[in-house]
Amino acid sequence: MVSIRNSDASVEARILDAAAECILAYGVERTTMTEIARRARVSRPTIYRRWPDIRWVIAELLTVRIAGVLERVPDRGPSREAMVQRIVAVAEHLRNDDIVQSVIRNAPSLAMVYIAERLGTSQQILIDALAEAIQAGQADGSVRPGDPQQMGAMCLLITQSTIQSAQMVEKLLDADAINVELAQSLNGYLAP
Repeated sequence: MVSIRNSDASVEARILDAAAECILAYGVERTTMTEIARRARVSRPTIYRRWPDIRWVIAELLTVRIAGVLERVPDRGPSREAMVQRIVAVAEHLRNDDIVQSVIRNAPSLAMVYIAERLGTSQQILIDALAEAIQAGQADGSVRPGDPQQMGAMCLLITQSTIQSAQMVEKLLDADAINVELAQSLNGYLAP
């Protein structure tokens, strides 16, 4: 017997997968609840019971994708160098994520909410993970003293800017160079 909770998770996953398909097929601005419902094989009210509008669906999709990258990139240990390697790898995945980049490039009003106006769920997840890694690095002496949450927030700002602006400087910094420079920046910021 399938539990209702598992069924709900399956429906939500189908809806988010359908939203991702729509974004890739039509772009963020032309993605509709009707098309998401059609692709997910659910009714529009099924979607509206979970999210009040399309912006919330896209925000949830971004949260799932960003948190998923963090889960897929393994923790390489407590040292500053290991933490920086993980941050750079997560940033590289997000720079290459079609959905994340589509939102940044094609829905600037939506992206700006999370870039300049408010801290999103995925950003808080990243800050919490960074703070935990910073504490471990402080314990082994490879990270300077300071408030781990504040330092995690600063690492997020540094890294987030490379994700959202990499295209702008790609003639100066190719993918490998941006990884090297991001690692250098983070190591310099975190070093004791």
